[in-house]
Parts: sequence; C-alpha cells; structure tokens
Amino acid sequence: MSTDRYSSPLSERYASKEMQYIFSQDMKFTTWRKLWIALAETEMELGLSENGKPVITQEQIDELKAHVDDINYDVAVEREKLVRHDVMSHVYAYGQQCPKAAGIIHLGATSCFVGDNTDIIIMSEALKLVHKKLISVIKELADFAKKNKDLPTLAFTHFQPAQPTTVGKRATLWMNEFVMDLEDLEYVLDSLKLLGSKGTTGTQASFLELFNGDHETIDKIDPMIAKKMGFKECYPVSGQTYSRKVDTRVANVLAGIAASAHKMSNDIRLLQHLKEIEEPFEKNQIGSSAMAYKRNPMRSERIASLSRYVMVDALNPAITSATQWFERTLDDSANKRLSIPEGFLAIDGILDLCLNVVDGLVVYPKVIEKHFMAEIPFMATENIMMDAVKQGGNRQELHEKIRQLSMEAGRHVKEEGKDNDLIDLIAADSSFGLTKQEIMKKLKPELYVGRAPRQVEVYLRDVIKPILDAHKDEIGIKAEINV
Repeated sequence: MSTDRYSSPLSERYASKEMQYIFSQDMKFTTWRKLWIALAETEMELGLSENGKPVITQEQIDELKAHVDDINYDVAVEREKLVRHDVMSHVYAYGQQCPKAAGIIHLGATSCFVGDNTDIIIMSEALKLVHKKLISVIKELADFAKKNKDLPTLAFTHFQPAQPTTVGKRATLWMNEFVMDLEDLEYVLDSLKLLGSKGTTGTQASFLELFNGDHETIDKIDPMIAKKMGFKECYPVSGQTYSRKVDTRVANVLAGIAASAHKMSNDIRLLQHLKEIEEPFEKNQIGSSAMAYKRNPMRSERIASLSRYVMVDALNPAITSATQWFERTLDDSANKRLSIPEGFLAIDGILDLCLNVVDGLVVYPKVIEKHFMAEIPFMATENIMMDAVKQGGNRQELHEKIRQLSMEAGRHVKEEGKDNDLIDLIAADSSFGLTKQEIMKKLKPELYVGRAPRQVEVYLRDVIKPILDAHKDEIGIKAEINV
C-alpha cells in the first residue's frame, strides 16, 4: 500500500472487489483485445481480400486469441511514453506478442472502436451487478415488511404524529422506490447498444475503402461484431463516438437508486433518534470518541453521504453530453474517466450498506407502543365522541368539550412535561358518560392502522413476489420465495 499518494476511498473503503474488477485495467484491456479479435474475425468472415488473397487468416486469429489475457503492460507503457497515444500503444504491445497478426490489428478502425465499445460493455456489466444487489435489497426489505406488517406505529406527516400505520407498511414505501429504480435500470440496460465500427466521423469510410465500395457487405459488420460481443445490435448512427446521452441515462439510473437509498437512510436515522428502530451495532463498535454511550446510525449516515455524491455526479454526463461538438470533441474523456466509474463504485458501496442495514435492523416494539399510546388519545377522540353520542350525548357539545380538553391535555404535555392525560380528563367529565375502562378499549393500536397490514400482504404478493421469483437464481435463492 502506497502511503505517499492519494488513494480513492471508493476503492479503499466502499466498493466491492467485483465492481472494482469491472472498472479495472485488466477488464478494460482484455476487452480491447476481444474487440480487436471480433473485428478481425468479422473482416475475415466477410471475405476481406487483396488481389484475390485473404487479408486475414485463421492462423492470425488464433494467435490473437492466445494472448487475450496476458497483457504486456510494460511494453504498452513504454510505447505510450514515446507516441502519447494509449490505443496505438496497446496495438503495438499486442503486435509484439502476435507478430503474425500485428499488421491486421485494428484494421479499418479508429480509437473509439475499442474505447467506446469497451465503455458500453463495462457499463453493461456494472449495471448487471447493480441489478443483482438492488434485487437483494428489495428481498431483504420484503422479509422485514412481512415480519412487521401487523406492528402498529405512529405515522408522521411533517414529522408530526399522524394517523397510524405499521412498521411493515412503512418498509413497503422504501421498497417501492427501489422497485421503480429497478424498472428504470432494466429499461436502460436492455436498451444499451454497442457503437460498432463506424470510423472517424461515423461514416464507415475506411470500410468502404477496405471492401471496395461493397455496401451490402459493410452493412453486416456492425451486427456481426455486436453478436460476437454479446449484444443484440449497435447504435444505427453515430459520430466517432456513441452519443454521450447514453452515459447520462446510465448515471440517472444510479442517481435514482441513490435518492431512494438516501430517503430510506434518513427515515432510519430519524427512527433511531426516536429509539424505535436501530441499525446494526457491533459488539465492539465505538459510537463516539467522547461519548461512550452513543450508538450513532453511522451506516445510514454513510448511505446518505455517498448517495449525495452519486446524485450530484449525474450532472457530469449531462453537461458532457450537452457540450459535445459535432461528430466528437475530446473534452468528454477526462471527465468520463472519473464520473462513470466513480458513480458505479459509489452506488455499489451504497447498496452493500443498504443490505447490511436492512438485514440487521432492530425493532423495539415497547418503545413504539409507548410513543403510540402517548399520541393515540388525540387520534381516538372521534371514536370516543361517537360512543358518547350513542350514550345520549350531543355531538356538537361533545365536540367542543373534546376540543377544550385536548388543548388542556396538550398544555400539560408541552408546558408541564406531564404524560398525555386526555383520557383521564374525558373520563372525569360526566357529559361523556364513559368510564376510563370503556375508553381504553378504544385505544387498541390495531384499530387505527386502516388497511396497512392488508396492503403489505397484497403488495408483497402482487408486486414483489413476481420480481423475486423471476430473479431467484440471480440472487442465490434456491427455494421458492414465499412472501
């Protein structure tokens, strides 16, 4: 480990080995070589010849295939110092290992053939990993929601106590945002296409020269390369590069996931403040250097912190896309080298944190009940009033009495620091004709959660189960998912 230079926290602290490999030099340059092989094979299969003699032979292809993975980085590095061009340096290095094929590597192509096609392939692989982890987060939330679907809790609007819900129902709100992200991710992933081999300005002029003006043969090049690289098709038109709007669409998917994760982490942080729900806290974990008793929501805070980075990072591809000139400019390159990999590395870390937090969430039902019972007298007043009317009371008069008593109880809580004594005040007022025992029967939490438990059941059955069943192999679930 070098301690005398900057190292990225994304690789040192947050991103998984799997995501780091996708954006590694090995992944990049082996993909370059696979693309050069695909191009050479395509040109050979389409009968590229000179004076009736094949330009590319199977022997040359075999030689190229034999050296896909053993990249001679030292040769490429030294060559780049001389020629100041990364692609041509790797063409040279590959040729040193493949002397028979050296003359046909990169034939008819421009730098973006390997650069841009590789970027698409890498983003595709990275999205697949994000897809897998996103579904895993949804699965963990589904388990949590099912377990807590009947547990009543105060809901909040404006962070003020509102009509109750259940802990499980609240989890479905987090889950559903991730489901929307999943839909966006799948759409963008399915729509990714290769650049293909379009030439320096997208006109394929070099191939027109190679194949002696044979348009029908040239029409086959891109589809054949796409198939060899595992894609359905290439973009139909381009300049030298694929449209940088593609990067914008990808980054927006990552930003959407980050926004969902941030919202969930904020809710968990607030709930931990209330001591109702707590993220996992390890036995020897230190919450504060000064305050030994503290149990800070550090993971959720980290989710929020990284999520803000990803949301802001989405601006980079958008601005880059908007400022490209004509068929291409190179002011995209340095920005793109940072914004796309770092966006993926960060979202990878975020999803791993989400998995860790949701899997270990601790619920404290007694605290939840305590908070619930402190507020439920106010929420139960309409039911209490209806029962009093049935006892012969006047609705309008009782409404005014409840208003006055509620204000008095509120003053006791806020100004005097007492418990909510509204029930005692109502029971003591003969106008209502109800004993405290009769009133307390109306304060059962489950009477005030509406259809929340049922909504959780239906949502898990109709929305989540089909998603998890469709991807059970992807996330390593062997048995049938039963939510």
